[in-house]
Amino acid sequence: MAEDLLTQLKAMTTVVADTGDLDAIRRFSPTDATTNPSLILQAAQQDERRARLAAIAKSANDIDDALDAVAVEIGSEISSLVPGYVSTEVSARLSFNSEATLARAHSLIERYAQHGVSADRILIKIASTWEGIRAAKVLEREGIRTNLTLLFNFAQAQACADSGVTLISPFVGRILDWHKAQDPSADFSGDNDPGVQSVKRIYDHYKGHGYSTIVMGASFRNTGEIKALAGCDRLTISPSLLEELAQETGSLERRLRSCDAETRAPEPQDEPEFRWSMNEDAMATEKLAEGIRKFMADQRKLETLLGELRK
Repeated sequence: MAEDLLTQLKAMTTVVADTGDLDAIRRFSPTDATTNPSLILQAAQQDERRARLAAIAKSANDIDDALDAVAVEIGSEISSLVPGYVSTEVSARLSFNSEATLARAHSLIERYAQHGVSADRILIKIASTWEGIRAAKVLEREGIRTNLTLLFNFAQAQACADSGVTLISPFVGRILDWHKAQDPSADFSGDNDPGVQSVKRIYDHYKGHGYSTIVMGASFRNTGEIKALAGCDRLTISPSLLEELAQETGSLERRLRSCDAETRAPEPQDEPEFRWSMNEDAMATEKLAEGIRKFMADQRKLETLLGELRK
């Protein structure tokens, strides 16, 4: 009997569940799990969580305290179901504030410790702004591991590697979204997908220069993108696409392969170089800003929900 594509993918890539849905995590048995404000909001709205969230909200000092408590509560539940990392995001409101990001990351790690979850199980998820990457560099030196998210541009990937971050999450589907909006009639299937091309470029660059930073493709729109990146270090996939892969049989070809470092790493970028590269890339500039706004919009909805529960 032919193996399904999800089983084959797990043999060449670490599969990560992009969800806060505990049932989905149990079903697909991923190695890691990622969350973000949108996924935490979805999980928080489940009826079976309402009484517990109300208790958390009422005991919190303020809304920020309640937000972090809820994120860690859900993350701790997830940590009992996966053997690897759980990614928990710092507030999108702090995307341009390195010092505040550091303080919030320390708070999250302390909260996880109180739940019996060690720091080596957690990835602090931070937007790939210049300020976010600077904060991640400090955290990594302290032994706190980071996941740099909302990554759309090679300059962001290079800055993350220069800073020694544990993992990056280049967003495949949102890159595709932007290009489809610009040229609706173009063929962006398979290897023509600009999001797939972006991840392949980053992956090859990292492996060719000996960077230890993990490449984890994210934000997929279809299983074709996932198949085109089979062999990537990690891929974080929504439950709906995990289900599609689990139901499909056939042969899955390994598309990305690691290699020994071939050349010396380039000199680290400075801030002006980073900002100029971002400015020159309309897609990356627009999608980074949009991503921060969208995460913040869902965070505000969660703040409203917790505020009502605090009454």
